[in-house]
Amino acid sequence: MDKKSTYPFRRLHTGIHHQVLRNWSSTNSFITADSLMYPIFIVEDPNANEEIPSMPGVYRYGIKTLLLILENLVNNNLKSILLFGVINTLIKDETGSNADSSENPVVKAIPLIRQKCPELVIACDVCLCPYTSHGHCGVFNSEGFIDNDKSIQRLSEIAASYAKAGAHIVAPSDMMDGRIGAIKERLVSLGLNNVSVLSYSAKFCSNFYGPFRDAAKSAPSFGDRKCYQLPQGSSGLARRAVERDVEEGADMLMVKPGLPYLDVLKTTKEQFPDHPLFVYQVSGEYAMIYHAAKAGAVDLQKAVEETMTSFRRAGADCIITYFTPQILEWMASKNKN
Repeated sequence: MDKKSTYPFRRLHTGIHHQVLRNWSSTNSFITADSLMYPIFIVEDPNANEEIPSMPGVYRYGIKTLLLILENLVNNNLKSILLFGVINTLIKDETGSNADSSENPVVKAIPLIRQKCPELVIACDVCLCPYTSHGHCGVFNSEGFIDNDKSIQRLSEIAASYAKAGAHIVAPSDMMDGRIGAIKERLVSLGLNNVSVLSYSAKFCSNFYGPFRDAAKSAPSFGDRKCYQLPQGSSGLARRAVERDVEEGADMLMVKPGLPYLDVLKTTKEQFPDHPLFVYQVSGEYAMIYHAAKAGAVDLQKAVEETMTSFRRAGADCIITYFTPQILEWMASKNKN
C-alpha cells in the first residue's frame, strides 16, 4: 500500500465539516468564543459534582450534572469542549479495555450532549493512561517496553469508538509514533469521513501536568513518560513531531503546555500556517494563575486575558483553557456594557 492511501492527508473536508471548525481556519488576533475550548472531566456517577482539590473551581461531572452546566454555558456562547473520561468503579487493565467500552463515561455522554446541545463541537481526548492499570499512554510488550504498533492499533480503536458515538473531533494525546495515520486510516475505513483529528503534536514532558493527573487519576504507577513525550529543550524534535503528524493527515495541531512553550507555538504556526493551531493552557498553568490571584499577587481577569492574548499573538487559533467559563462571563459582561 502506498503512502498516499495509507495516510489520506489530502482529505480537507475532515477539517471544515462544522462552522466552528471553519472559523478556526479563518481567525484573527482577537479573543472570541470561537477561540476557546473548555476541557471537562466526566465520571461514571451521573450525578457527580466533585471539585478537584489541586484545581479549585474545576470539577469532575457526571453526565446529568454536566448537561445542566453545558446548557447554561452554551447560552453564554460556549462553542467547543474537550472531554476526558475518569473511571472509579470500572476495571483498569493492561490494555485500557474500558477506554472504549459501552460503559465508558465519555462514550455514554457524547450522544446525550449532542442531543442537548446540537451546535456544540465535541472533541474527545484519546489516550490510554486514565484506563490502564499502569497509567502509561501505551501498551507494554513482554519485556516491559512500550509496544508502539500495538499501542497505535489500540488508540485507533478508541478513537473510532468516540467517533461512532458522535464526536466531531478525536484528539490523540499519547505521543506514540504513527498514531495519526493509524487513526485516520481506521476512520476512513469505517466511513467516518466527517470526524476531525486534532493532534497533540508538540506535547512536552512537563512539570505542569500534576493537577491534571490528580483530576483524571492518570498518574503512571511506575517510571515516567520521558521516552514518548518531548524533552523540554527540544524545539527541533517538536518540529519533527509536527511534520510527522501533518504528513499523516492531522486536521489540526496542538502545542502543550502553553506559556513555557510560546516559542514552539510561534514557530509551529510559521511552519504550518494553513493548519488550525491549538494551545493547551494546562492544569498547572491554571492553578498557578488561580493561586497567584487568590494571594493578591495578580488580578485574575487581567492575568488571564494577558495570557490569552499572548497565545493568540504567538499564533494560536484556539485556546484550550479551564478558564473558559470565566472568560465567557467577562465577554458577556463587556457586551452588556
